[in-house]
Amino acid sequence: MSAARVYRVIGLMSGTSLDGIDAAFVATDGRARIEPGPFLTIPYAPEFRARLKSVLGGAGDVPAIERELTHLHAAAVAALRERHALGPVDLVGFHGHTILHRPREGRTWQIGDGALLAQLTGLDVVNDFRSNDVAAGGEGAPLVPLYHQALAGALARPVAVLNIGGVANVTWIGDGADDIVAFDTGPGNALIDDWMLRHTGSPLDRGGVFAKKGRVSEPHLARFLAHPYFARRPPKSLDRDEFAGSVPDDLPPEDGAATLTAMTAAAVAAAARHFRKPAGLWLVTGGGRLNETLMDWLRTGLGAPVERIEAALGCDGDALEAQAFAYLAARAVENLPLSLPSTTGARHPVTGGRLHRAR
Repeated sequence: MSAARVYRVIGLMSGTSLDGIDAAFVATDGRARIEPGPFLTIPYAPEFRARLKSVLGGAGDVPAIERELTHLHAAAVAALRERHALGPVDLVGFHGHTILHRPREGRTWQIGDGALLAQLTGLDVVNDFRSNDVAAGGEGAPLVPLYHQALAGALARPVAVLNIGGVANVTWIGDGADDIVAFDTGPGNALIDDWMLRHTGSPLDRGGVFAKKGRVSEPHLARFLAHPYFARRPPKSLDRDEFAGSVPDDLPPEDGAATLTAMTAAAVAAAARHFRKPAGLWLVTGGGRLNETLMDWLRTGLGAPVERIEAALGCDGDALEAQAFAYLAARAVENLPLSLPSTTGARHPVTGGRLHRAR
């Protein structure tokens, strides 16, 4: 049998926390071979962040913001190639930005013009990763689990990979190729970031220092955990604003930050009840891994080792989600599944992505 083709891919991810664009290079065959390369983050200007936030839910001038977003992603591709002298690139995996996610209504909407990005970069582009899964009865999220599984390699199982972006998701990985469960756990950084911006002008709680000063409101936390989402069996997924009604607007700023941080940690602990066996190790990726208060509360709530993903796998936790969409782009052109019934609830393994040729 001939070896699978190795693609040189740039993955692009615009996170639900509205912070900016992650761009990561990966050489991969979309299977077991993964060779991560350079990575960069380009923060959104505050003015664009506000414009992007204005179209969440599908309101406002979506076409204009989509075009602006696509041009910013083209600039991110150019910056990564120029700063790191990447040489030839075969493909771009362009996630775009999720502005609406209601899989129970058969709807998921990621803005970002794949054809325009191909034109601007001169590279083939894969986008629209989620639509096929939703059409097949799936949640359309999370889509990173197969990349998590490939990265986990020879680690002792079961292991859990927890990605804390705007929304948090977890991948539980057992012994077999199909022994994998994935779902969104609940809010990640999005509500904390929104709170910090509103009350302090800072876009995040750096290191969890602000939350550490506050006191957790147990009544607010109890009402949060009574949300029916936590009782639903996975696979399941969330819109960024699903828990907007849980924001503790009646609390002082420090107490609100502490309570929102405790909500993220408690949602992860609730998620662990859905695993087939307890995870012997939790590896945390995404921006939430840098919040030491959140990490400490995760360790307390999970009663198991909780480490940043760098400690076990040596990969960059900031780069991982963008890397995942590079990996999925290679799988898309190879017509390999991007999701499984146990990761999204689709009726069958689902291929996906839409290829836009540069020519």
